[in-house]
Amino acid sequence: MVSDVFSGVMASVVAAIWAPPVAHGASLFVLTPIAWVAAVALNQGYLGRNLGHGAEEYSSVARAGAVLLGAIGLTSFMLTLTPARSHIVVVATLVIVSSLVIRRALRAWLVRQRRDGRYRQRTIVVGTVGSASELIRELRRSPSNFFDITGACVSGAEDVTDVDGVPVVGNPRDVALAVDFNDADIVAVSGHPGLSGRDLRELAWELEDRQVDLVISPGIFEVAGPRLSLRAEAGVSLLHLERPGHTPVRLRVKRLQDLLLAPVIVVLALPILLLIAAAIRLDSPGPIFFRQTRIGQRGQEFSIFKFRTMRVDAEAHLAALAAEGHEVNSVLFKSRTDPRITRVGRVLRRFSLDEVPQLFNVLHGEMSLVGPRPGLAAEVDKYEPDAMRRLRVRPGMTGLWQVSGRSTLDWEQTVRLDLWYVDNWSSMLDLQILIRTARAVIGGNGAY
Repeated sequence: MVSDVFSGVMASVVAAIWAPPVAHGASLFVLTPIAWVAAVALNQGYLGRNLGHGAEEYSSVARAGAVLLGAIGLTSFMLTLTPARSHIVVVATLVIVSSLVIRRALRAWLVRQRRDGRYRQRTIVVGTVGSASELIRELRRSPSNFFDITGACVSGAEDVTDVDGVPVVGNPRDVALAVDFNDADIVAVSGHPGLSGRDLRELAWELEDRQVDLVISPGIFEVAGPRLSLRAEAGVSLLHLERPGHTPVRLRVKRLQDLLLAPVIVVLALPILLLIAAAIRLDSPGPIFFRQTRIGQRGQEFSIFKFRTMRVDAEAHLAALAAEGHEVNSVLFKSRTDPRITRVGRVLRRFSLDEVPQLFNVLHGEMSLVGPRPGLAAEVDKYEPDAMRRLRVRPGMTGLWQVSGRSTLDWEQTVRLDLWYVDNWSSMLDLQILIRTARAVIGGNGAY
């Protein structure tokens, strides 16, 4: 809230200098910060559950900007104020942008604090041993570190003292006592068949008196928020799960996005491509580019283009190296000390520059800028049935697994991230992944 007051004051000062109002400048200077804080509050921008993770915090700022513009216009009309239109535009733009930038910095700080165990919500998980264990694992995967799971109330656990390292503090009838004993902030109910209807409503009443939040997991994991919505039918709340957005229109939009962005990236990267080509030619004998058959959308084969990072006889030595064991990943062969990689190739791999020629695969329609990793035929033969779902969309130059750990992820984590992307992708998600890819490439972490 203090940062939003600062944003309002700063925007008013800059606008007064850059685009002075025609009249009533002092009134606007005072009213803008107050109106901005009120607009953000009305759009739930200060709710604790929205701070530090998810897009809702940023969405509340965007909605508050629209409210602020409307409030300025209405106030000007009612009080017959005559501010310059340029002044209003500058104030609204600056206050929104500065609030978003400050919130991004505050979010990074808050995430670091939560990693150290501070500013987290003490949570009691309720359910059966199996459902509670699954929910605990999923909550621990959250990058925001929002939940500090301090206890579990589970049924059928007379001889169980802990669930995934979380102490059992009672059964589902003991939730209120567990909340008081653990000074909990949140109760998370995980698909417990014996805790529904009237019992769940009474629990909500008890938690209301204690100022404790109640959240209910329907047992649906790996689904993005926009695909979930509540429908009320005859007093019953139904959770509606939207089908994945693989409609022809959305697929065409994704293709159009690739065709617009890929040529721009090619033009910007052209000087670097020429330097890399010269370095490869001087470093070791052999061709500049490396072509390899990969499996794309619907199992179709295509030739992928990469800068050559290995000796020309690399494929002949792969079987012997793979026989020595895989590092981290049981399906994809990765080695930090692979002797086949050239000196220039090691640099290219560290910053993923060897992947840049795949832009031509994108332009040709065989790949997308963002998508699951294209596998080799030998790797696809090892896919379990769930992993085959990765072939429903075009493979990508980058994807969720590349920006979430790259080669340090095991096969299960790689598949989980790719499947999440296939089921939940959107144009906005693609842009977010491209931005995160730039950070991952510059940092060079997890690549070898």
